Amino acid sequence: MSVVTEEIGTAESVEILDSGPPPRHPGGGDEGDGEPRDPAPTFPVSKGRMALWLLLTGITMLFAGFSSAYIVLRGLPSWQNVAVPSVLWVNTLVIMASSVAMEQTRRSMRRGQVGSAKLWIGVTGGLGLAFLVGQVVAWGRMVDAGVFLPSTLHSSFLYILTGTHAVHLVGGVGALAFVLIQTFRNRYTKQDHEPIALCATYWHFIDGLWVYLFLLFVLA
Repeated sequence: MSVVTEEIGTAESVEILDSGPPPRHPGGGDEGDGEPRDPAPTFPVSKGRMALWLLLTGITMLFAGFSSAYIVLRGLPSWQNVAVPSVLWVNTLVIMASSVAMEQTRRSMRRGQVGSAKLWIGVTGGLGLAFLVGQVVAWGRMVDAGVFLPSTLHSSFLYILTGTHAVHLVGGVGALAFVLIQTFRNRYTKQDHEPIALCATYWHFIDGLWVYLFLLFVLA
């Protein structure tokens, strides 16, 4: 009996050893070569782009409230128009030119022309600074003409809208300085340059916002 038992136990051991590894479950997440699969992206938009769109939504709501109040209050009998500084016409051309330069930056990076992108980032930032200088000149001319923030409702809106826009443009210039430094450090490539693309989107938005405000000052 002991011999039979030993033979049965030996046979069972051989069967267990020869059975091989258990079959993979088809839904276990492994490829045929045994390497784990990369998890599929759950959201098609990057965190940076999502944050940018949230920021632009907030800016849009802010200026929509300002411009709505501007249009409504213009109907009051106490409304007094003030002369819009002529330098704002020049500023509008400058900021539109900066938008063209920013687009050239994005196109250069898409083509892998990093040197050209560096040049156009510098041009865009320079035009942005020129626009800010022009805004300071415009405010100075208003002060020289005796038009201050509390002078009239119209002057209050001119200072508030142009000043708030200038603050957001300063943020854009700061972002351009950052991506320019990163570009000189060779951090961006033809395939990977999302920060530059995000800067371009923000810059075009701020430029378009200024054109809207300028038309509001001139036409409304």
